[in-house]
Amino acid sequence: MTQIRVLRPGDEPALEAFLLPRIETSMFLLGNMRAAGLEDHGQHLQGTYVAAFDGNQIAGVVAHFWNENLILQAQAPVQIDALCRAAIEASGRKLMGLLGPAAQVQAVKKAFDLSEDVIQMDETENLYSLRLADLSVPEGLRSGRLTGRRIEPGDVEQVTEWLVAFSLEALAEEEGPQLWELVRSGVERKQGQGLTWILHDCGNPVSTSGFNTRTAEAVQIGGVFTPPELRSRGYGRAAVAASLLDAREEGVQSSILFTGVENIAAQRSYEALGYR
Repeated sequence: MTQIRVLRPGDEPALEAFLLPRIETSMFLLGNMRAAGLEDHGQHLQGTYVAAFDGNQIAGVVAHFWNENLILQAQAPVQIDALCRAAIEASGRKLMGLLGPAAQVQAVKKAFDLSEDVIQMDETENLYSLRLADLSVPEGLRSGRLTGRRIEPGDVEQVTEWLVAFSLEALAEEEGPQLWELVRSGVERKQGQGLTWILHDCGNPVSTSGFNTRTAEAVQIGGVFTPPELRSRGYGRAAVAASLLDAREEGVQSSILFTGVENIAAQRSYEALGYR
């Protein structure tokens, strides 16, 4: 008989055993749990995790995070809508976003009867992975014309400006002081954690990339942006490669990313680095 309950400290080994074989679609769940634990006080990266147990083994998990996003990872025949309802009830938060394998997200949308007029963004993306040993390094980085490094405090304003533009273009956000404050605080936090890179061409800043989550096993790419007037020059690809070279030196073995099924330019760029 399947049992559904909130996970508590001490459940980490069972959750890891479930998520690690599914790491390519579980990076947020795994990375956030390792970084912030299973207790939920509403702080950054914290969430309320609810799992379905088959005996002593987890068969599905949903987490409702501090930012009101619900992240899914469940196996049939787990009743994923019951997991979601239990997580929302336990967290006491509103539901502002759904992330997970596409079929699972669609099932929850249907079960919750979410109408299209309340949905700001709804996108299915392709999943790409890369063994970092197989990374194809762009010529500009090899020659030294392009250089990439982790951002420093002096880069925060430039990267904030770019990522506000990214939020408007890719995430359908509304421009305003709240967005600028949210993006800047995220850039400052990631600068402190060493999770964002900036690319220079002959000393001029041209692109940014970063990791939206990282584990010992893998890094997940997020926040790649090149200003429109500088696109089609391979800058975004080189920014990603620079971050991966550093991750590889630090012992990470693989990388994961998602990109829209209709974003052919991005797909070609990532495939040129070796992503499949």
